[in-house]
Amino acid sequence: MKKLIARTTLVAAVSLAALSAHAKDIVDTAVAAGQFKTLATALQAAGLVDTLKGKGPFTVFAPTDEAFAKIPKAQLDALLADKAKLTAVLTYHVVPGKVMAADVKAGAVKTVQGAAINVSTTGGVKVNDANVVKTDIAADNGVIHVIDTVILPPM
Repeated sequence: MKKLIARTTLVAAVSLAALSAHAKDIVDTAVAAGQFKTLATALQAAGLVDTLKGKGPFTVFAPTDEAFAKIPKAQLDALLADKAKLTAVLTYHVVPGKVMAADVKAGAVKTVQGAAINVSTTGGVKVNDANVVKTDIAADNGVIHVIDTVILPPM
């Protein structure tokens, strides 16, 4: 009987730990991935961390550090210093709702920023000129799809 109770307690503790490990919001999930340091810095500069830690759900097309590195340093520094423009760029990467890869359809999709992104599914999924290189990184308040280029809203 003691062994059964000990096993049950151990299974419950492991299950609780596993549940806690998966209960990360979009920001925590992106930071834990390690390839979104510039995105995390930008979210903080724009004051959007709390928003993306919120209830959601959100679908984020997240540019990697390499995607941000394609932007000339002077332009990136200027973007990071301009909160209004930075907010517009970052919210252009976010779609309301949780859209998993299997549910992606080609066409115009309205972003949180207000303008639409163009999603194409011919020869792989693209968002405007960015390739989706990894999909369905689940978070407790949405999903992240990794893109290889920062997309810019019409201004």
